[in-house]
Amino acid sequence: MKAVFFETAPWERRYLTRALAKSKLQVRFLAEPLTEATRRLADGAAVLSVFIYSTLTSAVLRRLPRLTFIATRSTGFDHINLAACRSRRIVVSNVPSYGENTVAEHTFALILALSRNIHKAYVKTIKGDFSLEGLQGFDLKGKTLGVVGGGHIGLHVIKMAKGFGMEVLVHDARQNLFLSEVLDYQYVPLDTLLRRSDIVSLHVPYMPATHHLMNRRMFRLMKRGSLLINTARGGIVETDALVWALDQGIVGGAGLDVLEGEELVKEERQLLSHDFPKEKLATALKNHILLHRENVVITPHIAFDSKEALQRILDTTVTNIAGFLGGAPVNLVSGT
Repeated sequence: MKAVFFETAPWERRYLTRALAKSKLQVRFLAEPLTEATRRLADGAAVLSVFIYSTLTSAVLRRLPRLTFIATRSTGFDHINLAACRSRRIVVSNVPSYGENTVAEHTFALILALSRNIHKAYVKTIKGDFSLEGLQGFDLKGKTLGVVGGGHIGLHVIKMAKGFGMEVLVHDARQNLFLSEVLDYQYVPLDTLLRRSDIVSLHVPYMPATHHLMNRRMFRLMKRGSLLINTARGGIVETDALVWALDQGIVGGAGLDVLEGEELVKEERQLLSHDFPKEKLATALKNHILLHRENVVITPHIAFDSKEALQRILDTTVTNIAGFLGGAPVNLVSGT
């Protein structure tokens, strides 16, 4: 049985080669993501393992007739057409938890960068300017953090916020009243959270219901001068609306590990394509504007990227593959 792993680094290949040695899989490792352009590299594969920059569209899946199992090395699976997988009886597993504390820690790295102007101070000092002008920050203690999405990552953010002495409001479709009492936070409707929070941090999955969750209408509800943090998915925030909210002073600063259409920032040559959608070009230009704002801190989708978290991803991926090969698949997001 042929297995192809896309988006792999050398250290991952070494580990997976050892871990899958007894599986009798014929394994191929590739550095590039799986796309329409690289689809032929997966010809004959029964098992695929991909990461977030691979796009498994219905067209790609149709051209892989032997495919029976996809192991995405991520929690999110919006890069996989699950409907097409179900119609083709392709089993899909994900990594449901690997970086709750990792992403939460990065969330606070972004919060602290903005609250204490660390990014501005760094730029000034490497230029030899040690003046304090423009660097005054604010304490987190006593401020209100609004957590949109109180799942595994959100709960770690809540715990860290309480360590800073912050008040915490949470909006989530599912409420755990026992945890809210133990950790001392309050569930509130989203509009209440936006009006009362000094910092709003997003931790919801990307799906049709959360696409452009943060739009102009929602930004208008935010406390003036508050911060927005997004370590979830770029499409949750409407880029044009965020630029507008920053221009209006509604949002005083933004910490973004993800951007809407972030693949365009990584692959600028796509902009030269004659059939490049104009709306995507507009988003790319708005992202470019965000990159050069002093009150915006952008990191290149690295909230998950710690040594420990990446090891947990591989361990779970090996477990997922072993479960499928053994007839007892685990961590399913789409079954047969």
